[in-house]
Amino acid sequence: MTARTTHAPGGSRRRAFLGLLGAAATAPLLSACGGATASRVVRFWDMPWGPPAYSNLAERITRGYRTVDGARGASYQSVPWNNYYMTFATGVAAGKGPAISTGASFQAFLFQQQGAIHHADNVVEQLHAAGADDIFLPGVLDTMRTADGYVGIPWALDMRVLWYNKRVLDETGVKVPTDWDSLLDAGRRLKKAGHYGYGTGAGAGNTAGTQMLIGLMLGNGGGLFDPDGNPDCVTDRNIEAMDFAQELVEEKIIDPASLGYSADNVLGQWKSGEVAMGIHDSGLPSRVGTTGDDLDVASPLTGPHGDKGALYYVNNLMMYKSPDIRPAATERFLRYYLQHLQTYWDEGLITSLPVLKSIAGSAALARDPRQVKIVREWQPISRTYAQRGTARLAAVDGGSALYRFTQTILRGDTRPRQALATLQKSIASIAL
Repeated sequence: MTARTTHAPGGSRRRAFLGLLGAAATAPLLSACGGATASRVVRFWDMPWGPPAYSNLAERITRGYRTVDGARGASYQSVPWNNYYMTFATGVAAGKGPAISTGASFQAFLFQQQGAIHHADNVVEQLHAAGADDIFLPGVLDTMRTADGYVGIPWALDMRVLWYNKRVLDETGVKVPTDWDSLLDAGRRLKKAGHYGYGTGAGAGNTAGTQMLIGLMLGNGGGLFDPDGNPDCVTDRNIEAMDFAQELVEEKIIDPASLGYSADNVLGQWKSGEVAMGIHDSGLPSRVGTTGDDLDVASPLTGPHGDKGALYYVNNLMMYKSPDIRPAATERFLRYYLQHLQTYWDEGLITSLPVLKSIAGSAALARDPRQVKIVREWQPISRTYAQRGTARLAAVDGGSALYRFTQTILRGDTRPRQALATLQKSIASIAL
């Protein structure tokens, strides 16, 4: 299905959706004191998704929420990314965690397995009744669905797309690649001119290399799981994709030192122009400063069999279970919060991309044509790790199996079939 993101959706179903949200959000965004008892206040925990001004705005939005009788109905807590999981796990275990939160993309799946997630099916039913298919970008709501129910509601996308340095390509006479063959040719020519044609890193704590490899699998019609959610790594398409990755390594189109590169090392190469192309998140231009003006986003590459695909993470709002949490109040706050999402993009405080078509087609996003292109061309073909099924995604994403696999492939000392077999065995031990 093709995303229609060049304009805000209209029609009666869109108005019905806004009416549904509006019923939970009639209060202005003003700080207020007291009124509601602690047990009635919805505890919202949020991650720092942007500069300090982001958290300031998020707190203001949260404090603007009112109960039906006009009392302040929600509290805000910003949770640093450093050691965030222990913060959540400790709070949830003690019954003092959030009623609702943002967090890592697969966090809700992990807490669901612990029986701590309040499923969002009631909210989804309300959204569907009001025309959810006209509200969300294609496929994003489905990423939250499990056999037991929806573990959350999407609110932002963390995309992985192919960037290139326009200045470097112009100076070297290299054309923007459109498929794997032209990427390989462009990489060879850039190498001769003193640039790396595919920037990545796989040092401790840097997931760029893993994301590149999974993106190549998805772009060749592969993936980590079969449709039933079983690990399914050793496939012809995955082997072919990893053969291609190792060819990039062997020809030094990928920097041989990338095995030890941190995220900052990779950004440094983008800043200096040493790297001319590579997979990175949608906020790359803002991360590299003035060099960001030289960067542009390519169209998705066509794989050797005509496939197109890419990796993305769907950030979501998840609700929790606890004796002192009132599910109906949490659901009402969630609907309120959805109504105010656009404020983050209007204020330019977030580099993630929106899940709502209304924001994707807004003037705020249109300020940067590169972001519009990502929504139009990359979002419809992007998938999570579970492109071919579902599993214990949090354990897979946060575990060591993918890191070891990435190191193995980029070192080039193990053939893809063997590396993929080892990866499948490792995933099976934690995912089933």
